Amino acid sequence: MKSKSHLEYYTSAQWTSDGTSLLVSSSHNSISTFVLPSDLLDPSASQPRSLAPQSTVSLPEPTQTVAPAPSFSLSEPSSQTVLVGCRDHPLHLYHLFPQDGAANVPLVTYKLIRHETEEYITPSSLLWEYPGTHFLCGSTNRLDYFDVTRYGSDGPILTIPTIPSKRHIAKGNGVGMKGTVSTLAASPMDANGGAIVAAGTRSRWIGLYDLHRTEKSVANWTVSNTEGVEGALDAAGQGIVQVRWSPCGRYLVVNERQSTGLLVYDIRGSGQLLSVLSGRDATTQQKLSLDVFHSEPYSESSFFEVWAGCRDGSVAVWEAVGSQFGVAEPSWSWKPHQSPVGSTVIHPSGSVAVTCSGGWGAPSVRDIDEEFGVAGSLPSSQIIFDESEIRVWGIGG
Repeated sequence: MKSKSHLEYYTSAQWTSDGTSLLVSSSHNSISTFVLPSDLLDPSASQPRSLAPQSTVSLPEPTQTVAPAPSFSLSEPSSQTVLVGCRDHPLHLYHLFPQDGAANVPLVTYKLIRHETEEYITPSSLLWEYPGTHFLCGSTNRLDYFDVTRYGSDGPILTIPTIPSKRHIAKGNGVGMKGTVSTLAASPMDANGGAIVAAGTRSRWIGLYDLHRTEKSVANWTVSNTEGVEGALDAAGQGIVQVRWSPCGRYLVVNERQSTGLLVYDIRGSGQLLSVLSGRDATTQQKLSLDVFHSEPYSESSFFEVWAGCRDGSVAVWEAVGSQFGVAEPSWSWKPHQSPVGSTVIHPSGSVAVTCSGGWGAPSVRDIDEEFGVAGSLPSSQIIFDESEIRVWGIGG
């Protein structure tokens, strides 16, 4: 599955909750839905095969965050929706398989404005978890909790500032976490149906929230404090782009831009930094996301795997994460692409992996010399890489 034009590229891919389809975002302000064939892993089928999107939704502006319905099912048309946050617009809910002529029209909108000025707040992250009755939106210095049924002009039912006061001279005076909430993740539900929400910011802070019990944060800390783990400082990045809970809900993996490693925190154990997953080149401003997988779901072990794309087109895999203190090198890796891998996602069954490549970078010295010599002017400050593809891989067997 290749992008349509050299002027656009795929930015991310994610599974729908039923595991039947892929939602793929592009730099061309669109979301495409690929329904994978039921005989995908049939060894008698021709390999590799080419897939085309079943639908594409065009967005009014660039988006930083997309959240498919947590109850998505191909057999239930009403569940086939996606939440999108675009700048200078309310939050939009789109149908992923719209009728003719309705591809650019949202089903409903959710108002998110700054009441002092009535300007739209740009959503930076979304979390829409089962059963799907509410969703959480992260932006600069705040979290907003929405009731899905209260759309239109109502706005959020709850706003949670991540710092005590925006007007304070120190923007919170060291209390709370200051910055744009760029990522949200919910831990697996406990026996009572509760979950802890982890929020990460571009200013390298993490906050934990238990929204079923309190509006205040349970804990918050900065990932710049890496005392106790030698080598952690060398892997440090320049802003959190993703947090992911382990399948058991004990560990939290932190993914940053401009980094050479991933941070693993033992949240329900020591509450401290446990290890650094090194050997991964993410020294770019582009978001290169990761995925986690429990390779032995029926065992009592809390150890898990981490799969993460790299800037050079490779994918690194760490096994038995949680079993080792300190710096851990990848267990193995392979190179499926020639351009940065923006997404690596594992099917819930563990039998299929999907990689999404594409991106932009600075021109090389050779490109600058050649273009300056021919045109007499400097080239663009960034270039789009030639390769941008979605590739589906069978695992094992």
